[in-house]
Amino acid sequence: MSAPLYQLKAEFFKTLGHPARIRVLELLSEREHAVSEMLPKVGIEPAHLSQQLAVLRRANLVVTRREGVSVHYSLASPRVAELLRVAREILSGVLADQAKLLGDLHAEQ
Repeated sequence: MSAPLYQLKAEFFKTLGHPARIRVLELLSEREHAVSEMLPKVGIEPAHLSQQLAVLRRANLVVTRREGVSVHYSLASPRVAELLRVAREILSGVLADQAKLLGDLHAEQ
């Protein structure tokens, strides 16, 4: 018996639940990157970046292309970039609401 859709969604969001993975996906939303290009932008050790890229590969969120000794990564689907954009919009709204609430609290004092 296959897993319910809500369980698969939870696993999907768990995959996205690491700051380094989100940063990698943000970079790849712009364009394809070689691993060596991502290292300084993600700011983690090479072995750790490799682990995070492996998680994203297993989840079919990124694909690879070899060019000589370099491995280049890109998004498996442009919908991943769209998901990150929507998440940013949601967070912007939440933060704007919190800022308004904080402003209201300060105004009451």
